[in-house]
Amino acid sequence: MNPNSRSFVAARDFLLAHRTDYARAVEGFRWPELSHFNWALDYFDEMARDNRAPALRIVCEQGSEEVYSFDRLSRRSNQVANHLRSLGVNRGDRILLMLGNEVALWETMLAAFKLGAVVIPATGLLTGEDLRDRLERGKVRHVMVGSDHCAKFEALDGDYTRLCIGQSTAGWAGYRAADEMPETFEPDGPTLASDPLLLYFTSGTTSKPKLVLHSHQSYPVGHLSTLYWIGLQPGDLHLNISSPGWAKHAWSCFFAPWNAGACVFIHNVARFSAPGLLAALERYGVTSLCAPPTVWRMLIQEDLATYRGRLKLREVIGAGEPLNPEIIEQIQDSWGLTLRDGYGQSETTTLVGNTPGQPVKPGSMGRPLPGYQVVLLDADGKPGDEGEVALRIDPRPLGLMTSYEDSPEKTAEVMRNGYYRTGDTAVRDSDGYITFVGRADDVFKASDYRISPFELESALIEHDAVMEVAIVPSPDPVRLCVPKAFLILAQGHAPCPELAADILTFAREHLAPYKRVRRLEFVSELPKTLSGKIRRVELRQLEARRRKGETRQPHEYFEEDFPSLKVGVAC
Repeated sequence: MNPNSRSFVAARDFLLAHRTDYARAVEGFRWPELSHFNWALDYFDEMARDNRAPALRIVCEQGSEEVYSFDRLSRRSNQVANHLRSLGVNRGDRILLMLGNEVALWETMLAAFKLGAVVIPATGLLTGEDLRDRLERGKVRHVMVGSDHCAKFEALDGDYTRLCIGQSTAGWAGYRAADEMPETFEPDGPTLASDPLLLYFTSGTTSKPKLVLHSHQSYPVGHLSTLYWIGLQPGDLHLNISSPGWAKHAWSCFFAPWNAGACVFIHNVARFSAPGLLAALERYGVTSLCAPPTVWRMLIQEDLATYRGRLKLREVIGAGEPLNPEIIEQIQDSWGLTLRDGYGQSETTTLVGNTPGQPVKPGSMGRPLPGYQVVLLDADGKPGDEGEVALRIDPRPLGLMTSYEDSPEKTAEVMRNGYYRTGDTAVRDSDGYITFVGRADDVFKASDYRISPFELESALIEHDAVMEVAIVPSPDPVRLCVPKAFLILAQGHAPCPELAADILTFAREHLAPYKRVRRLEFVSELPKTLSGKIRRVELRQLEARRRKGETRQPHEYFEEDFPSLKVGVAC
């Protein structure tokens, strides 16, 4: 093991040794100093050599089960890396990766890291236009997708290698050829810790997603904070409910568990079921569970107390949205476990969290995690107890992104005067606990998916009847919130149920399912600033009051009003 790897392992071991001693962990933790580091080669392969312990366990609702050891994944990823190299994948090349929760996802991620290629994770929910944007702005050289997604690329021209995983598809290279490749791999050369590793497209305050670039140290090493927050230990069986393609999947289904030497548990089902999840937790002996509040809200509808003593759960985590205090109380009453949440972004790892063995203040997202100096900046940029959540970047925490690759201006905007600014606001109490207040911009989350109003507005404005539109979150008892459109109609169009149904159908056809507009209201004007900018904050507040009072407006329509749309719950 080289000195850089030893430094990484030493930092990890320090956090494992102080998993319940928050004060000591924060005081004594130091990010490892790395010059050359390839997490897959220098850490994973070293840890995996002759290690027959389970690293990945995939079960399906029908009862089938696959278990892969660390050693097997190390050797198999070498084969995949050799196969990718034979197809022309080189150091620095961009790979668009769109796979489900199947072993090929983990094999390919490891293989790409070993090659020094840059992975662009993509969810299968993306539309053709979403993919075109990623191909162009991401400068994609290679595309690797499941066979059920190949058709999406028929109309997407470009000089990129096509690799299909699953059924053979004309015009696409096959994945099984990796079976014939050597189980040993020789890298082209050393990897700088600062070399690019991952490129995430994440929704922001513009109509186009931002390109968040992470390095070989910022995500693999940065997720030591996530390991600490979750409370992972070697040999754990960890289940994180998150879809591939999102940063949270890499957080908690890849880096944090394997940093700890824990096993990633995947429960593949066609549709989420709270009873089905509870049965899986009991049957397979899951020790830690991370899930969005949407899932926890569904779980507490069940008789959880009957599972007390039948589960091996030690750590229960909420992520993606603030947890409702009532949920925390119900989990505590039913299972005797403290449901803990935390806070981070695609641009970072976990920054703030409620950690194992520490008191939890319901409603608070916890305290700064080891390695991060978190401050709250007021309107003048001065630290205080209320304001925008920011990180001191002198010294720079390893878990912070390299940059917004597509925008030096945006990078400079969020990293100025010695701070990285998150764009979110919070308050801090006298004990150092931080409570999330809101987003400084207009981005919101629905069912744990990050939604940019501008993306949705850009799609709806293409409808002939729409002159102006503003998207805000509308409170929902299951999904926390759903996208709602306030619409001003173009001349010649009048509010009516038929037009509402047509616009909702238009949204379904032009937006990925998780971005779908599910409610709309026809209005005559939108609140604006003196400079003409829409004041979405007023619309959000208005919508919150209405939903609290459960009042419907004369020209307000919900997706559920139109059975012909075949509405379904997508979580």
